[in-house]
Amino acid sequence: MMADASFVLYRYPYEREYTLMRQTKDNPLVLKSFDELDGKSGFVFAPFYINDSHPLLLLQPNVMERHRVSVNVDFHENDFQPRDIDVERRIYESVFSCFHDKLACGDFSKIVLSRCSLETAKGLIDLKELFMRACVLYPRMFIALVSMPQCGTWLMATPEILLESKGGRWHTMALAGTMEVDECSDTDELLAYRKKNKDVHEWSGKNTREQKYVSDYIKGCLEHLAVNIDITGPYTLRAGLVKHLSTDFMFDLTNGNDVGKLVKLLHPTPAVCGMPKGDTYRFIRAQEGYDREYYSGFGGPLCCDEGTHLYVTLRCVSIAGCRYKLFAGGGLLADSKKEDEWLETEAKMETMRRCLAIRRI
Repeated sequence: MMADASFVLYRYPYEREYTLMRQTKDNPLVLKSFDELDGKSGFVFAPFYINDSHPLLLLQPNVMERHRVSVNVDFHENDFQPRDIDVERRIYESVFSCFHDKLACGDFSKIVLSRCSLETAKGLIDLKELFMRACVLYPRMFIALVSMPQCGTWLMATPEILLESKGGRWHTMALAGTMEVDECSDTDELLAYRKKNKDVHEWSGKNTREQKYVSDYIKGCLEHLAVNIDITGPYTLRAGLVKHLSTDFMFDLTNGNDVGKLVKLLHPTPAVCGMPKGDTYRFIRAQEGYDREYYSGFGGPLCCDEGTHLYVTLRCVSIAGCRYKLFAGGGLLADSKKEDEWLETEAKMETMRRCLAIRRI
């Protein structure tokens, strides 16, 4: 699909149309820092950590089109190899212990532990078909299919806004705390997890504390560059097979050109990193055991005709031929349980596995 160009397809939550942006001349712009976003426009795709292997990218389209989302999507199953889930689980449990020790001794109040899972298909799956499936399955989320030579191809479905312009003002959110919804996967251990939690009518203390850490951090960031800050929440926000606690922040930028500076302050938020931010950020990069690449970065239109709409790259998969690398994570506190946190990552990965329509062979 469009092998001769860098392109993105994206659809905003609840919309029935999607946008195609294509850059046929030269490669997308490589930026060295978020400050360089000031005064620029296009589609941003940012990694968790900017490095030579995973740069900050800006697609500058010379083709833009709007199309209707197709509701006549083929949901036939695709053949995939069996997963080595036992190996994945042993790796996760080892890293969990390392991370949890820092919480238990009080060095960190929160830290996000993520993991990846490799799925191998028997044959190629059409990229546009995957995008349309995601649009149909997840109407509440921002859906994007991103393909550039510097980053490869990624599909994301995310509810979390990093920063957007809205009605002449700006908007960001604190998204943290996770519970499953009733339509979760029917694997035995996830069914047991859902049964265990089905009578929980209120958010747990762990989830509400996690949400407060993120909200307090974002409020502190905004006080440096914004005025007239209005806060709404926390409230429950559904995102595919899970739901989160969310708090909205509406505000005015003191300087309307400081978008890059604000992004630099916000990213990565404690929702994908931890508290204290700097210490947990460095610890994750040193101890998590793999490169997150563009997972828990962000992407979206920047200063385009429709404004700025940047979303955190949460539920996502990188695609290389028949190989699909899925990513998910969860916030750990001192009272986090290893089994529950593992199952939370499994539930989050089901978001992309449903798009892939996996059948084991």
